[in-house]
Amino acid sequence: MNTRGSGATAAVTGRGDRLQSWFLHHRLVAVSSLAELLRSPVASVMTWLMIGIAMALPTILYLMLVNVSDISGQWGGKPKVSVYLNYETTDEAARQLAQDVMAEEGVESATFISRNEALQTFQQRSGFGEVLTTLERNPLPHVIEIVPESADPLALATRVKAWEALETVDSVSVDLKWLERLFALLQFSERLVSALALVLGAGVVLVMGNTIRLAILNRREEIEIIKLVGGTDAFVRRPFLYLGFWYGAGGAITALLLTQVSILVLAGPVEALAQSYRNEFALSGPGFSGALLILFIGVMLGVIGALLAVGRHLHEIEPT
Repeated sequence: MNTRGSGATAAVTGRGDRLQSWFLHHRLVAVSSLAELLRSPVASVMTWLMIGIAMALPTILYLMLVNVSDISGQWGGKPKVSVYLNYETTDEAARQLAQDVMAEEGVESATFISRNEALQTFQQRSGFGEVLTTLERNPLPHVIEIVPESADPLALATRVKAWEALETVDSVSVDLKWLERLFALLQFSERLVSALALVLGAGVVLVMGNTIRLAILNRREEIEIIKLVGGTDAFVRRPFLYLGFWYGAGGAITALLLTQVSILVLAGPVEALAQSYRNEFALSGPGFSGALLILFIGVMLGVIGALLAVGRHLHEIEPT
């Protein structure tokens, strides 16, 4: 809209025009920043590789940890608790106890195995079938095999004490030592991966800050001219933030490629190891949601590094 006075013309820009201009400038700066990176492919690829390796290391370790947890679950990550009943316990009482245990909260399954079924299984697997037939009576007790929903050693120990206190129970067999070691190892691995991710993430931010600092110094005269003609700090800051965006996005894509290559290399030996235990297993990658998360983290690290560098060095450049 133009307002005409005594020989002077004032132009008033609407909010829609300003918003459109803002979007157009962002698109222009984003494209020009990417084109600037592609004009020096060697330096850009080196930076992307550095960021990609720093992001790929904790990603690969985390995926290995997740896959190991899955393997431990398939190979008996949930322990079986064998509850041996008194020899005098009848079939009806034993079946009722199995139903009561199954109704308890936190119990996934409770399977009743009669002494006759246990004897038949023992005869088939032990090879002493003919010797066992000479016995006057079946020496084996009724057994209830319980699979808890949670493999937490502390919770499981509490349940074992409660089952041992029952009158019809003679003894309870469960090996908690290996379970405690497994949980301790998994917790240590989780903390190690988290610490490594934090350290390498800080390294990515420092690399980005140094890269953007060099870009600012190389364009010092251009920044002085822009400020001299009235350019705002936001206007001057925008190209460097997009540089950080493209560096972070390229580093995240590189990390995904390195992760996928690592999974392909490790897939064969891991599957062979799983088959030796008669277990079908395949290494799983980050998936679509995981890939989006890695891309988001890479972009955020790039932008944060650029923000820190621009905030520190941009105010030092003033036109003279």
